[in-house]
Amino acid sequence: MESASAKPDDRLLERLRSGDEQAFTQLVEEWSPMLMRLALAHVPSRAVAEEAVQDTWVAVLHGIDRFEGRSSLRTWVISILLNKSRTQGERERRILPFSLLRRREEEGRDEPSVPPDRFQGRRGEAPGQWARPPLEWASPEETLASDATRSALLEAIAALPPRQRDVITMRDVLGLSSEEVRNALEVSETNQRVLLHRARSKVRAALEEHFESEAA
Repeated sequence: MESASAKPDDRLLERLRSGDEQAFTQLVEEWSPMLMRLALAHVPSRAVAEEAVQDTWVAVLHGIDRFEGRSSLRTWVISILLNKSRTQGERERRILPFSLLRRREEEGRDEPSVPPDRFQGRRGEAPGQWARPPLEWASPEETLASDATRSALLEAIAALPPRQRDVITMRDVLGLSSEEVRNALEVSETNQRVLLHRARSKVRAALEEHFESEAA
């Protein structure tokens, strides 16, 4: 028996597979802004991001009959976009020769979530506790009110290792569900939580530096 949540996807798929131009146009209009934001996290310019989005929609048109429905339609389209934008981005960067090393770099596994010097050492008054605790922030709305802060936030996200950048962009910027992110990136729930934690920690640290410099 089909779940109620699957029915909208099924009806949309039927329209797309039958060549319904109105359904496809509506999908492009609704999802392209989301895809652009995700593509911009991987490529050096808006023009290249637009090309990745266009290539994605062409791939959707050509591949819709082969879509097996193992994930949601949106997750499938996002997966295509990620592949297209990574391909475009890799043209601008050196490709590492070993897949294992590339994966470790993409996920940022070798880096701590929070710099060790933020915690007290064995000779401190309270070993393992904060030496420099996180700053107290105002509400998110007030914090992100300034253009400078928004720029600092976007720069911090752009500087993350690719896998961390994907997860935080999809979860915190685009508002996708944990399940959609797992399916699109083909990672476990545990791995996703680790990547998201590392990404958020690094972004928070970058914003702390931004606020400290503003205060100074």
